Amino acid sequence: MEVTLRRTTALVARNNNTLWRPTTLAAAATATLDVSNTTNSRPFSLSSLSRPPPNYPGHVPLTRIEKAALAIGSGVMSLRDPRRGDLIAAFAEATATPYFIYRLRDAMLASPTGRRILRDRPRITSSSLNLPHLRSLPPTTVGGTYVAWLDREGVSPDTRAHVRYIDDPECAYVMQRYRECHDFYHALTGLPVVREGEVALKAFEFANTLLPMTGFSVFAAATLKRSERGRFRETYLPWALRNGLRAQEVINVYWEEQLERDVGELRRELGVEPPPDLRNIRKKEREERRRQKEQEAAGQSAGTAV
Repeated sequence: MEVTLRRTTALVARNNNTLWRPTTLAAAATATLDVSNTTNSRPFSLSSLSRPPPNYPGHVPLTRIEKAALAIGSGVMSLRDPRRGDLIAAFAEATATPYFIYRLRDAMLASPTGRRILRDRPRITSSSLNLPHLRSLPPTTVGGTYVAWLDREGVSPDTRAHVRYIDDPECAYVMQRYRECHDFYHALTGLPVVREGEVALKAFEFANTLLPMTGFSVFAAATLKRSERGRFRETYLPWALRNGLRAQEVINVYWEEQLERDVGELRRELGVEPPPDLRNIRKKEREERRRQKEQEAAGQSAGTAV
């Protein structure tokens, strides 16, 4: 199990930039346990267990042991380095089954809009959204707010990893849709991509989607600075839980159809109130620290002159 864990997480890290390509994860795990492969069945650990074929392009079928190893390894390593999006993505997929991703899929099936999204299966990319057109929209629209947030934070909708470890094709799309809508949640709430903002948004997402990865990510609050931890505990965590629980299922928003709508109107419809402007708060803190340093330097210079 320890060797499988180490090799599984190493393969996830090595495939950081690979999208929708079958990996050698299964073969590595099989070789670790010293089990011979066959051309047709590729058994894992017991002769009675055979690995099924992929269910969609890029799908990597995993046994329960492999999936547990992937969850533990990617979870531990992503806590050590929260910037590793590939590990966070792998952990999300390994822990979403057997219940949580099906619950989210059922929430979409229970909504007329969610059912249309599942039928149409749209993808969110810079080309599908036509970012130049969004930049021409008024800043108060959903599209204008979204693209302004992308430009301010320096991020792109084209960087989301493709789902590989969820067996059910429809549920795999649900995870992909959640992943690609993440930046819309940022824009809707105004939270920046700094670690403090990401933790606050993950708390909101956990209350709204119940995906284990989002709840696990909240533990990254322990890595924040003392002042940031206090602000998260007193302001942003209560906001996230209150709004995430009372808001409609944000997975059911057909963002592509809301781009020219007033963003305030959509927030009210969903039941989401924007939190205090975190970027502005952090800017004021930096200015205050700089002012204090300048005053201290001026005081030291005056003392030296005397």
